[in-house]
Amino acid sequence: MALTSTFTSLNLHVKNVAQSKAFFTGIGFEINPQFPENENAVAIVVGDNLQVMLIAESFFTTLTERETVDTSKYAQLTIALAFESREKVDEIVNTAVSLGGKLHAEPEDHGFMYHWGFVDLDGHLWAINYMNADAAQGEG
Repeated sequence: MALTSTFTSLNLHVKNVAQSKAFFTGIGFEINPQFPENENAVAIVVGDNLQVMLIAESFFTTLTERETVDTSKYAQLTIALAFESREKVDEIVNTAVSLGGKLHAEPEDHGFMYHWGFVDLDGHLWAINYMNADAAQGEG
């Protein structure tokens, strides 16, 4: 059997935990109550068995010996999430922008897949997608 994780947590450095929390809960994500929330970190649930820990930069630097990425210059990673419809993709991206995020490119429609994205308050890239599995397999 392939190696699989039972739970995944992505850790992102942020300048202001409270502002980032307001941004992501404003989009519609919820706080994970199983993880402590304080001025150093908050856990945002983004899927089944998947969360993003938003960690204050000052605390994040104590977790690694490496420098954090300057997200105004470099892409550290893209967080790609899939949702149930094109309309939901548009809603999420438009809400993110209304809360202070920035657009990441124009929407892309590939027929079987619709993709759009935003850059959060701290420069992290989020790819928001809808995939029609039947169309991707040539059935719809």
